[in-house]
Parts: sequence; C-alpha cells; structure tokens
Amino acid sequence: MITQVKLPEGDQKTVQVFTPTITELDTIVESLPSEEKTLFHRLFHFSTTTGYLQPPDTMRGWIEERFGSVEAVTSQKIVKITNLVTFEGALFNGLRAFRPIEFKEKLYVKHSIIDASDNHDPLRHPETNTPEDIFGRVEGEHSITASNIAKYDGMHGLVIFHDYDPVSFSREKIIDYLDTGWRWAKKAHERNPSAKYYLFMWNCLQRGGASLLHGHAQVTLSTNMHYAKIEALRRAALNYQAEHGSNYFEDLYRVHHSLGCALEKEGIRVIAYLTPVKEKEVLLIAKECNLSLKERIYEALACFRDRMHVTAFNLVMIPPPLAETEESWEGFPVLVRIVDRGDPKITTCDIGSMELYASSVISSDPWEVAWLLRESLQA
Repeated sequence: MITQVKLPEGDQKTVQVFTPTITELDTIVESLPSEEKTLFHRLFHFSTTTGYLQPPDTMRGWIEERFGSVEAVTSQKIVKITNLVTFEGALFNGLRAFRPIEFKEKLYVKHSIIDASDNHDPLRHPETNTPEDIFGRVEGEHSITASNIAKYDGMHGLVIFHDYDPVSFSREKIIDYLDTGWRWAKKAHERNPSAKYYLFMWNCLQRGGASLLHGHAQVTLSTNMHYAKIEALRRAALNYQAEHGSNYFEDLYRVHHSLGCALEKEGIRVIAYLTPVKEKEVLLIAKECNLSLKERIYEALACFRDRMHVTAFNLVMIPPPLAETEESWEGFPVLVRIVDRGDPKITTCDIGSMELYASSVISSDPWEVAWLLRESLQA
C-alpha cells in the first residue's frame, strides 16, 4: 500500500510511504520465520473471502467519484480475523483499507461544536454544581473530582477537566487527569478496603458516549470481582499461561511486533491491534502505571488527534487490583485501550448489531495506524 503524505502548506513535495495492508495478511504471515508463524496461528485465526456486486450503469459516476473506479467495488476482498484467546473478532474490507491519509494540522473541530460559553454546563463550577464523594474531592492542577450523581457502581466518580474543550489536551494535562484519577482510587480504597478493582474511562465527545461536552473522565472502584469483560480477559490470559507456559500479553506483543504492528518506547509497548473492537484501536501495555506510560498515553492520543484526525474516542486504563485478591492476577499488566469513534459531525452510530452480537466491522488498517504511531512516538 502507498500512503500519501502531504507536507505542510507551501511545500509542494509529496512523500510516498510503502506500507503493508491488512489485505496482504496471508502473504505477510507466510513470510514470517517458522517460530513467529506458529505463534501467530496460536493466537489468531484468519481467512479471506471475496464479495462481488454488479452496479447499474446509472451508478457509475457516483462510484467513480467516491471509489476511483467501478472495478474497485465489483470485487472486494474481506479479511476475517479472530483472537483465539479472547475471541475478539474483526472483519476488514480491503476496499476501505486503501484510502489515503492526509496529514493536516489542527484538523480537529473546536468551537464549531464545542462552545465554552454554554450556560447550562453543570461542570463549569464543580464545587457548587456537582456532589462530592463521602471522602471529599481530589484536586489536581488541571482537574478536580466529583461524585457521579447517577452511579453504576458503589464507588463511581468524575475527573472534571478545567478545560471545557476535551480535545485541547496537552502532555501535562493528560498526566494530571490520570494522576487525579489514581489519587481518587487510593482514597476510595482507603474508605472501602474491599473495593479493589480500578477502572479509568474517558468518553470523549458525544460520539464517544459522553453525556456532557465539558471534558471529563469517569473513575470506578469495584468490589468482589472486576467487570465482566476484564474478568474474562484475566481468565483467558491465565488459561493461555497454563496451556502454553508463556504470558499471553508478551506473546500478543511479540506477534504484532513481528508483523510490524507494534513498537516499544521507554518500557511501554504499543500495539495497533489486529482484532479491534472498533476503528484504529491501540493497546498500550506496561508493567506499572508510571510516568512513561502516562506520557505514551498522551503521545498516542496526540497522534489520534493530530495525525489520524480523531477527536471522538474512548479510552480505558485497566491496572491490576489495588490490593490482594483471592483470584490470581499473575502476569496481568497495566492495560490501556484507545479506539476511534468516528467523525463527531456524523450522527449515524458506528456500532450496530454486528459489533454487539457478532464481530466488529472495521474500515481502518492496522498497518496505517502502526505507521502513524511509529512516526509520532519516535519523532
């Protein structure tokens, strides 16, 4: 695949970068060394199929305008991938994976959809307009916590950003949001020692699931056991360890790295995931929630915003429990997952019956995501 890179305005030079594509996965896997190929097939199953169609002549102009040629749509290669450990799955359409990416500075929409003068913003003055937790508030340099007024767990709070616009984040602000959430979790655990399972969640913009535009993240600390999908991942990783004698997350990184879809920076592993839950999913894997992880989170988000044109996204950070548990969390890292939720100006939902009950349908290409991440994080 040729990725067209348009340099800043005024410079007429165009650079072509040759990168693999998801439609070439069969060839890429076949070219791996024997040991790496075996590991890939241990973790993933994939197959390809071709979809055919016959458009009427009346559609030719419309198709050529949007896809370049009629031939581009009459035969479409589909790649189906399943993670055999977690049973996450994705369907990639090669027609959509060949779209060029243009680099544009400050493409993210700000005040046209994010109006900081909103007089009905309940998060503008959190000390007077939001409740606090029974253990009080946690204040950071760029954020402050509140208790969620409509809880879905016993310990459920908000990290409210001082900035109304959630997309105007900086390195310092991201570190502050994460630190404030972590301090909230420590105070919540002190108040209720049986609450051990921490989750940091950021739904950015309404398309990402936010009910309020004012920048904020959510934090929970649960008891008894972790949330269902995280518990399923823990059990899958332990079963993998028992069956193969190796750590699932280590092997997951190794497979993606051998394919050119992963990199490591200052102890943090970054993966453009082969079975994303939705577009452009990135995993970050760390041994602990340290400064390096927080900086890599910022860099990945900045790449999303500034290089991939993503402003609506979901982010979760899942560390191991804050205290000892009856169940084993051996080998479970701090895991961060980030996913693109699409253009905030489009009202059509990006998740439907396939994503809810079957496999995710994906239009982005992991190799494009990996290439952009590598360019950004290693710059």
